[in-house]
Amino acid sequence: MKASIKVAIQGELGSFSHEAAERMLARCAVVPCARSAEVFDRLENGSVAAAVIPIENSLAGTVAEHADLLVARDVFIQGEFLLRIVHNVIAAPGVKFSALRRAFSHPVALDQCRDFFRRYPKIEPVPFYDTAGSVKHVVAHHLPDAAGIAGHHAALEYSGKTLQAGIEDDKRNFTRFFLIRPLKTKSSAASAEKKGSSASVLRYQRLIPPGANKTSIAFKVKNVPGALFKSLSVFALRDISLSKIESRPMRGRPWEYVFYVDFLRGDDEPARNALRHLGEVAEFVKVLGIYPAA
Repeated sequence: MKASIKVAIQGELGSFSHEAAERMLARCAVVPCARSAEVFDRLENGSVAAAVIPIENSLAGTVAEHADLLVARDVFIQGEFLLRIVHNVIAAPGVKFSALRRAFSHPVALDQCRDFFRRYPKIEPVPFYDTAGSVKHVVAHHLPDAAGIAGHHAALEYSGKTLQAGIEDDKRNFTRFFLIRPLKTKSSAASAEKKGSSASVLRYQRLIPPGANKTSIAFKVKNVPGALFKSLSVFALRDISLSKIESRPMRGRPWEYVFYVDFLRGDDEPARNALRHLGEVAEFVKVLGIYPAA
């Protein structure tokens, strides 16, 4: 039997990231990490072969820390997955719904269940560090008046009892996850040393999976009139469709911004020409990943 690939996630076992990892990589060995930076540290030091991270929620928007880490760290996006987010009220076995007075969960999850708390004003929403962690907490401590709000995986992982299922306000609530791999390996570092700067493109080309038809990049424009227009025109001139554009503050450089763009092309000649052209008009360009669209 093939050995399980180690995949890092931020959060506890039973989380939505855990579920996404198992959906993206069958029979993987999930390695939970307390902090997002630890996920990227493990990728870069080789203790895991891949990581699965949430990058965007259809209601809450971009996960800012992960967007920043994708730019700062030497990693490459190999795939994306859209997971339907279903929130459930999960308690320790034997706890009745009528006894609940507190519901623990991540603040984003609590915010996505406002209608539930309006219907049951006696239940207080209590922010917690993690959705699955909230279930782990209430079950481990046998809390008689509390539940966690999390996905079905958390109930299975910690032997919790689901008291109500599907309590989220919006049934079209999805989170977009990225599968990421380390960009720098011993072999690629040796290759770059031999070939010089021309090896930079080859470093990520070896990681592009079959069927890749979507690209994520980050770039910073020069502080001159028309810079953003010129940057975006490199795609328009080649009939390349952008599926997302967003700006984020640049860490350590107040009032300067990085633009994040997804466009619907893989590693083909028009895309390469657009990126070369963008490199001429932007201050920097980083290819974050090239992968099959979900």
